[in-house]
Amino acid sequence: MANRLTPLVAGNWKMNGLRADLAQVAAIRDAVAAGAVAGAEILVCPPATLLAAAAQLCAGTPVAIGGQDCSPDAYGAHTGDISAEMLKDAGASYVIVGHSERRIDHGESDARVAAKAAAALRAGLKVILCVGETEAERTAGQAEARVAAQLEQSLPPEQAAAGRLAVAYEPVWAIGTGVTPSPRDVVAMHGFLRQRLKTLLTDGEVVRLLYGGSVKPGNAAELLRSPDVNGALVGGASLKAAEFLAIAKAVSQH
Repeated sequence: MANRLTPLVAGNWKMNGLRADLAQVAAIRDAVAAGAVAGAEILVCPPATLLAAAAQLCAGTPVAIGGQDCSPDAYGAHTGDISAEMLKDAGASYVIVGHSERRIDHGESDARVAAKAAAALRAGLKVILCVGETEAERTAGQAEARVAAQLEQSLPPEQAAAGRLAVAYEPVWAIGTGVTPSPRDVVAMHGFLRQRLKTLLTDGEVVRLLYGGSVKPGNAAELLRSPDVNGALVGGASLKAAEFLAIAKAVSQH
């Protein structure tokens, strides 16, 4: 990669996974420990019910475990919420914030996403901040404007956090649909995001940019070949160790 950033391949299990599925985590752990994936950081974000067990399975190995969301608050009367401190205590080292499914299903604003990112940094977690446009916004020629606004308004206030921050571009219209943007579209948006990050953050060049949106073993190499694509946020394909590892290998080769 031209900018020499270690690629990050993150699996987002979403609302999937029972205890039996920890076997997939173990398979990923064993393959990475055996050197099957070289030159990339590997992260699995299981549902909260499996996070502590997954962290225990991967303790002392190169595979990191992360949460899928966190509360902006450290503790308190917030039934059903999980704080960043709780994730950290359970063994997480990362958390995803601002995923389009959170923004849409739960009405999360950019300001709330920024507060969650700040809470994660406060707790000592690394952050994957998601941004992305809808199909209607892209068709209307508003993709860059929408993504820029989300990025600027969702960034945590800690300007020194660039080394603990990754940004995932996830075109909403490509998530779970099987439809993917062209490699040219991905290159263009990631190049745009890189320039915006350099403007917004002193160390914007060290923020890893991940692509997310129907990433599969068959399209990973083509989608992720740009120097401004520093890894992938993988959804459904991360549920099976073999598929996830195939994507990780494709990423690490670029």
